[in-house]
Amino acid sequence: MKTIKQVSDLTGISVRMLHYYDKIELLKPSNFTDSGYRLYDDEALETLQQILLFKELDIHLKEVKEIMASAHFDKMQALKSHEKLLILKRNRLNGLIELVNKTLKGENTMSFKEFDMSEYFSALEEFKKEHEDEVIKNWGSIDEYDKFIEKSKSREAELAKLAIKQYGSIQKFNEATKKNFSIQEANMEYISKIKKEDLDYYLNKEDELNKKLISDLTKDTSLKEIQQIVEEIVNMTNEKWKFLKLDQVDMGENYWGFVAETYITDPLIIKGMDEKYGNGASKFIGEALKFYCENNK
Repeated sequence: MKTIKQVSDLTGISVRMLHYYDKIELLKPSNFTDSGYRLYDDEALETLQQILLFKELDIHLKEVKEIMASAHFDKMQALKSHEKLLILKRNRLNGLIELVNKTLKGENTMSFKEFDMSEYFSALEEFKKEHEDEVIKNWGSIDEYDKFIEKSKSREAELAKLAIKQYGSIQKFNEATKKNFSIQEANMEYISKIKKEDLDYYLNKEDELNKKLISDLTKDTSLKEIQQIVEEIVNMTNEKWKFLKLDQVDMGENYWGFVAETYITDPLIIKGMDEKYGNGASKFIGEALKFYCENNK
């Protein structure tokens, strides 16, 4: 057993912060001395280590608590994920340090590779190696997934613009991607056991709301009745994410604005939505979502 002062000296975490972890029930003491001082055993120190690793990946304490409290949280799997993500972060920082050193030495090197989408593509490749079954389940085959990656690489500049629009910067996008993969890995067992009828419920509900939204494409998308349907779609989507235990996923500050943009400008999305709901449906839904975002900030 270690006292709170010893834990603070060992980890560099202040006593006040350890008190706060106790207060929010993120890390409870293992026991107390006769005088009422907090004591921590090895298991508590392991938990604290997990918390610090999540913090290093810029995951908020509220989300850390939810992840670690999940019945499906796998400590060893989480450590493996931490290792991969920290290596990616280290490599990025090494690249930035190298660029700074070159600049300080007066080297006339114009390099923007430290700010590209390569981390995102690396994360996609890593996901394929670690979760082949999940890839096949969602894409049909490894070949199809590889085609998806190659197509994404061919649209790197376009994807970068969309990432910045949704997250504010490439850095935030890359950090969110790593965090989201980590959350997905922690919840994968739970997701794999979800019944088809439960998934179908949300798919059918989404389809029903979309049909309701585009029932009259001549209407003004700013009308109250249209915006009420949009709000239903947003609420239903949030409910679906919560059911899938993906409500901790970082979708960016402008997720719905990003979705609206894709419905209006992305040829593939437009083609798919118009084929399913009729010509002009994709643009109408996009405009309705865009108005919702602009008026619900």
